[in-house]
Amino acid sequence: MQTDQKTIDAPVPEGKSLLLFDGVCNLCNGFVQFLIKRDPDARFVFASLQSELGQSILKQIGLPTRELKSVILVRNDRVYTRSDVPLQVSRHMKGLWPLLYAFVIIPGPLRDAIYDWIARNRYHWFGKKEQCMIPTPELKERFLD
Repeated sequence: MQTDQKTIDAPVPEGKSLLLFDGVCNLCNGFVQFLIKRDPDARFVFASLQSELGQSILKQIGLPTRELKSVILVRNDRVYTRSDVPLQVSRHMKGLWPLLYAFVIIPGPLRDAIYDWIARNRYHWFGKKEQCMIPTPELKERFLD
């Protein structure tokens, strides 16, 4: 689901995209680590959905602040959720990863149904941390909150 938001109040640095993720979800943390390793130009910055910034953005776009069932991408005043996030992220990675964007031909409701099924089961399948990930000093500038 893509929503056009022209006034997202978020301190996203110029030319960067902000990825909000569930900071206690092992799958979500793995996705962030995967992306960091494949984003040498540091096009993406991160914040957890549980953070003050994450909660503020959830409120701004009208999503529940307690139901953290989607990663969220904020890029160029646009907000992407659910299955659109990995597709949009793949478009801006190096190597062959942009080829994954071809999955955009699958109808959004079907992609989102699969995404929702994984989101509902992610803690059971991948586990959960007690607290949000703390970035290393080298990565600290890529985490906004």
